[in-house]
Amino acid sequence: MKKNLLKKLGVGVLALVMAVGLVGCGGNKGAKDDKSSKGDTSAKSSVIVGMDNTFVPMGFLDENNEVTGFDVDLAKEVFKRLGKEVTFENIDWATKEASLDRGTVDMLWNGYSINDERKKIVDYTEPYMENKTIVVVMADSGINSLDDLKDKEVGTQQGSTAYEALERNKEFKESLKNKDARLYDTFDKALRDMEIGRTQGVVGDEVLIRYYISQKGSEKYKVLDGDLGTETYVVAVRKGDSKFRDEINEKIKEIKKDGTYDKIYAKYFK
Repeated sequence: MKKNLLKKLGVGVLALVMAVGLVGCGGNKGAKDDKSSKGDTSAKSSVIVGMDNTFVPMGFLDENNEVTGFDVDLAKEVFKRLGKEVTFENIDWATKEASLDRGTVDMLWNGYSINDERKKIVDYTEPYMENKTIVVVMADSGINSLDDLKDKEVGTQQGSTAYEALERNKEFKESLKNKDARLYDTFDKALRDMEIGRTQGVVGDEVLIRYYISQKGSEKYKVLDGDLGTETYVVAVRKGDSKFRDEINEKIKEIKKDGTYDKIYAKYFK
């Protein structure tokens, strides 16, 4: 009887090992399929936009918690014309290129500025908008120029081109407290900290800052004269995904030509 029991246990263990093996093989196959799906995005019927959903007015959550914004509306129009479904995924903007590379999203489209370093790791569309990096302070702060921020603390978003612009302006950066900016995962948090006095200024994208303060009451803020540089916004896709990039380029040109771009622009930039 003991012998029969051991025999049954042996068969059960063998079945369990085989089942685990099959599950393991299935998991690996799924991973391979997921990886291969990164290939030609133009062949997909649905695509995912990677974004920071606090980046007003390019892509953000409205009062109903719905994704909206200039880039959101422009993307919806592009993919409507391409016959594709589009969804929007909030990602960690500091690691956005990694999300794109591993296939979590199919593109980065949310005030994405192109520079020499990013050109090495992504393919990208032609620029569709220009932007400046500016500095904003509170109106009652007594700060009237960039020089007045000497030994004071400013904030900006980690991994943003605003921070890169700050790094290029070394003299200004080294005049700040701790010779650097306080870094945040979103511009929204940086601006809120300035409002409660934790910092004395924010370095950021002009389109975001001017929209933000217009919603909060422009009289409460002061945009300092001068800027830290200009940049252009593009849509980033994975390296080698040139057919998909070209499709987006073509539709943006079409949207600009027939006046739809201007209508979307007027909705967010008055």
